[in-house]
Amino acid sequence: MLSYIIRRLLLIIPTLFGIMVINFAVIQTAPGGPVEQIISQIQGNAVDATSRVTGGGGEIPQNLDSQQNFDQTNGFQSKYRGARGLPPELIAEIEEMVGFDKPVHIRFIKMIGNYATFNFGESFFKNRKVVDLVLDAMPVSISLGLWTTLLTYLICIPLGIRKAIMDGSSFDAWTSGIIIFGNAVPSFLFAILLIVLFAGGSFVDWFPLRGLVSENWSELNVFEKITDYIWHISLPVIALTIGAFAGLTMLTKNSFLDQINQQYVITARAKGLTENRVLYGHVFRNAMLIVIAGFPAAFIGILFTGSLLIEVIFSLEGLGLLGFEAALNRDFPVLFGTLFFFSLLGLIMSLIGDLAYVFIDPRIDFESRKI
Repeated sequence: MLSYIIRRLLLIIPTLFGIMVINFAVIQTAPGGPVEQIISQIQGNAVDATSRVTGGGGEIPQNLDSQQNFDQTNGFQSKYRGARGLPPELIAEIEEMVGFDKPVHIRFIKMIGNYATFNFGESFFKNRKVVDLVLDAMPVSISLGLWTTLLTYLICIPLGIRKAIMDGSSFDAWTSGIIIFGNAVPSFLFAILLIVLFAGGSFVDWFPLRGLVSENWSELNVFEKITDYIWHISLPVIALTIGAFAGLTMLTKNSFLDQINQQYVITARAKGLTENRVLYGHVFRNAMLIVIAGFPAAFIGILFTGSLLIEVIFSLEGLGLLGFEAALNRDFPVLFGTLFFFSLLGLIMSLIGDLAYVFIDPRIDFESRKI
């Protein structure tokens, strides 16, 4: 098993490199860029999301002719939309500041070299190191992802097992109705409903709407800190859990039903083993393999894509919101830094999922695998 873990850890390096190559190439083709964003701030105008960089055979934006005539009169033709009237020295200074004075391949090589030493650079627009921004946002995302995933599994696995045992009963029917309803309504709608009901909307005001902890958190004792943390995280976690447990419950149920109908279960019952011994001594181990396999994907999905709208609704500054804002603002250091973090975390969680396979069923041997 040790050699398999080492191989998987070594495989992370080329996988991360491939992910960064593909995403770096995609970002270069996206309209706009950090230079245009800085120019728009100087000019006091917002950059259109569909703006294009001219030159090199690119699409010519509107009003380019008048812009070219103006710049040619001043002996300077800018390739950036919105840069009309700005001196070429200022444009060159902006390009040097964001690293756009170098060719694309040089920028990529420099970025990969920095990332190899976990140097993610500094944000273009927030005047802070990317690693500091990530570390500040990490507690929010880890809290949402970890507690939602754990709560989801604690609910779904027992519920799915119970539904499999009582398949076709009234319990199975009405719980299936609840699951279908929970699956049909997005998490952010549940979040809005919870705010209306419990956070000062139209009924009671029991829970806060902003932040992971209160402003005076550092002044609280240990018990008060734990209570305050749970008080703030309750509604976001409940909203995410309601929208996430449907698929896992049905997966657990179907996996148990498939194993219950296997020949070894019939043989175990014929030997006189108790029902609990059959279900939790034999069926559980085999049925849980497919459920455990989905843990890394579930955690990463909740951590990033699933929690983005929840972070916005509850004013939680997590990694999902940080990466989303970086993409909109073309803050490339923050964008690639969060991408690197999520990719690395996803690969590590995938390895943890494989190790969980072995923990549940020691008969599985990854040692003989070639990768």
